[in-house]
Amino acid sequence: MFKILTIKDEVRVPPTKFDLDIEEAVKKSLQEQIEGKLNVDIGVFLAVTEVLSVGEGKIIPEDGAIFYPAEYKVLVFQPEINEIVIGEVVDITEFGAFVRIGPLDGLVHVSQIMDDKIAYDTKNATITGKKTGLKLKEGDMIRGRVVSVSLGKGRSKIALTMRQPYLGALEWLERDKKKKVKEPKKEK
Repeated sequence: MFKILTIKDEVRVPPTKFDLDIEEAVKKSLQEQIEGKLNVDIGVFLAVTEVLSVGEGKIIPEDGAIFYPAEYKVLVFQPEINEIVIGEVVDITEFGAFVRIGPLDGLVHVSQIMDDKIAYDTKNATITGKKTGLKLKEGDMIRGRVVSVSLGKGRSKIALTMRQPYLGALEWLERDKKKKVKEPKKEK
């Protein structure tokens, strides 16, 4: 889930930014220090959107920088369990499909792709349902549900499922929608 959070923290502003306005120097320092970084409790910092306030700075001996207490807004991404996400399939393997959701990749294990026996085609990197004929390949957009999240410094793991109603490759869902429109309604 994408969120905008307000954070209070101390920001290190190096001497190379002393010629800038204080708020601009703090914002640029924050952008360099936290954007693109993962905090296991907060998520991935995507962008510092606004500096709300900057307090009086202090100098620490043997460090040429100034440390300012600041309050700022930041855009973060943190997947949540049971959240519905839309992402792009970036890799197909024999054990599942890796899907890019925001700045992170999640895995849809083969057992969670569809309610059908599947065949993995190594040559074409596709997964095909044996009865339904549904195919999943790189570049496909999918809708999935987050079933587990483990964000960590070394490795982050996000597990997704597509085996619930209204989940799956968007192409499959659109095809099902068209089929339902064409089928005449049965009278009681």
